[in-house]
Amino acid sequence: MPDVSKVPSVAPPTGATAALVLADGTVLYGRGIGQTGETIGEVCFNTSMTGYQEILTDPSYAGQIITFTFPHIGNVGANPEDMETKTPAARGLVLRTDITEPSNWRATKALDDWLKAQGLVGIAGLDTRALTRRIRDQGAPTGVICHAPDGRFDLTGMAARAGDWPGLEGMDLAREVSCTQSYQWDEGTWTFGRGYGRQTAPQRHVVAVDYGVKHNILRCLANAGCRVTVVPATADADDIMRHEPDGVFLSNGPGDPAATGEYAIPTIQGVIASGVPIFGICLGHQILALALGARTEKMHMGHRGANQPVKDLITGKVEITSQNHGFVVVSDSLPDGAEVTHTSLFDGSLEGLRVTDRPIFSVQYHPEASPGPQDSHYLFDRFMTMIDEHG
Repeated sequence: MPDVSKVPSVAPPTGATAALVLADGTVLYGRGIGQTGETIGEVCFNTSMTGYQEILTDPSYAGQIITFTFPHIGNVGANPEDMETKTPAARGLVLRTDITEPSNWRATKALDDWLKAQGLVGIAGLDTRALTRRIRDQGAPTGVICHAPDGRFDLTGMAARAGDWPGLEGMDLAREVSCTQSYQWDEGTWTFGRGYGRQTAPQRHVVAVDYGVKHNILRCLANAGCRVTVVPATADADDIMRHEPDGVFLSNGPGDPAATGEYAIPTIQGVIASGVPIFGICLGHQILALALGARTEKMHMGHRGANQPVKDLITGKVEITSQNHGFVVVSDSLPDGAEVTHTSLFDGSLEGLRVTDRPIFSVQYHPEASPGPQDSHYLFDRFMTMIDEHG
């Protein structure tokens, strides 16, 4: 049972309409935003200065409460074009300042109204720098946010629920955010004045395994000249190969990669045996590594932001990447025939790998730039070249 003896018994400050209670009993008061009610998850932080709507709708954030280190969240509002999935999987959000009225020509709704429409619970007015330092030093805690306009909070119960939550280690969330049946995708990337394009003359066929795929990843594949077939996370190798793909893409997603082992690892091993080119990112990268015989482990605080420096060991170039992951492939566990291709310049962790005798590679980060820079778009071209050479 969690220790709730440290939960303060004093009344909340005047004007407090929300509280964040951590599993150790720490209580942080603020002002409620978004939906009223309660939410629970792992409290992490993201350092991106832009793209908060894309972050909140990234399925990789399933089970997590996002602390935004950039203070001005909500300043460009929200719109229906910047959704990375139909239903947000994030559990909630923590902000430094109150949400302001939107000031952007693309905005169709204020962020607070959008949060309510999406059922997302949040809290504003916290010292996010102090909370970020705590996560950096002590690791990501479990927390409960309660948004109560009447200012009444069951702090002891919130702390108990936070302490009882099992955490992301060992949790399979890919099944929860994946599609339930296969579908075709032909929408391309967004351009100013024209919106999203359409792929009408594909030269290749790629099957994307949906562990929590972001829409803009599919758009990048379509833009690269692909007809894209999306299949559920639980599809087996026969299901995938039945579509006769020129290449297989393993998507991003949430949770512990090892928890998907019962269904995902045998599937990827079967695809590897077929000889078809494979490109994996994020969770797909981690599951690919497991299928090759490597190990993964939970990180102390993870990498989340659009300013993560990564070195490409093949070219010697450094790219600024967008990342969101709390697990990592253990470098020295890679088997013979697999080698490290990218490393983090923050902590030296493994950020990419390739198989030396097969058309297979993967990266830990998100190359589709939603949100984030476009430094990593070359990876889609690399995948297309691999497919063409293999064909």
